[in-house]
Amino acid sequence: MASFNRVILLGNLTRTPELRHIPAGTAVTDIGLAVNDRRKNMAGEWVDEVTFVDITLWGRTAEIAAEYLTKGSPVLIEGRLKLDTWEADGQKRSKLKVIGEKMSLLSSGGNRNEDGSYSRPAPSAPSRPQQTQAATQDYYDVPPEGDDVPF
Repeated sequence: MASFNRVILLGNLTRTPELRHIPAGTAVTDIGLAVNDRRKNMAGEWVDEVTFVDITLWGRTAEIAAEYLTKGSPVLIEGRLKLDTWEADGQKRSKLKVIGEKMSLLSSGGNRNEDGSYSRPAPSAPSRPQQTQAATQDYYDVPPEGDDVPF
């Protein structure tokens, strides 16, 4: 039977990533992600439920995470599930985590301050490049006005 192991998570970091390197020199970082879910309970009230997920990033992805992300940063992670097992004090332990293979940094729409909060830039008038109708027609392959469209 075939199997499929793929996870896509969108959430906020629970701590600032700390980059380290294994003896072979490969970069690695562990991050925590808080993923929110909102649902109605039996009484019809909205309930927020948070799931905390541990994620390991390797190589260049780990370096980028350590360079650009801080606690609270929104991020999208795509990866696979991995079950880690070990023995501690004579007891077998296990933990399900995600090995992050792809990461997308998400903007919050503002600038991050030193204290981790965001400040939004002042709104400005939208800037639009000036285009002539001929340039627009060439770009979008739009027939000039007056020509019959064959559909």
